[in-house]
Amino acid sequence: MADIWVMRHGAYEGHRPGYHAPYEATLTQEGRDQVRRSLPLPNGILAIVTSPVPRARQTATLVSHLTGLPIVATSGLLAEWRAPSIVLGRTAETYPPAYRAWRARRLANPSLRCEDGESLTDLHTRARHCAAFLRHTADRQGPLLAVSHAVLLGVLTHLQEGPAAFTTANTPWHFTERRPLPAHQQVAPDLQRPDQ
Repeated sequence: MADIWVMRHGAYEGHRPGYHAPYEATLTQEGRDQVRRSLPLPNGILAIVTSPVPRARQTATLVSHLTGLPIVATSGLLAEWRAPSIVLGRTAETYPPAYRAWRARRLANPSLRCEDGESLTDLHTRARHCAAFLRHTADRQGPLLAVSHAVLLGVLTHLQEGPAAFTTANTPWHFTERRPLPAHQQVAPDLQRPDQ
């Protein structure tokens, strides 16, 4: 079983606590410096996979450039939680009433969506599929580095908690921090390939 490491992207334009970044937010110079300081990678990593979101893709591209490792896949399974459009570019003090109401009810009804956002159930299901994708890719490519986003990484590393992992997996992920993906999180039991 090949090792899988997960890494958060570097600092991006507009970041501040509680901020819901727009899709197109890109790395800052500090973010690029964080990527450089995050090296060397753990021994044995042979390939990189990444979220398509620009700040993650730029992080993965810089890691690839600095290490010579190939980026073997870009997958929407690794994208950040899809926040509703009404909160993009906003922080907690400016969240609209509809979003505040959703936040108050989301754990009681994890399938509930706020407008065009992803529900907790949607995110958890995607994280389970992401775990299977990472395992399958590592089986083909060898030990991997997966570059993604704080919320998705929190859910991915706490799959056993179900949709509530969105709010309970709140251990901070610092920019460019790496953590090994626990083996028991790599494939959800009902998503294992039939030949396993």
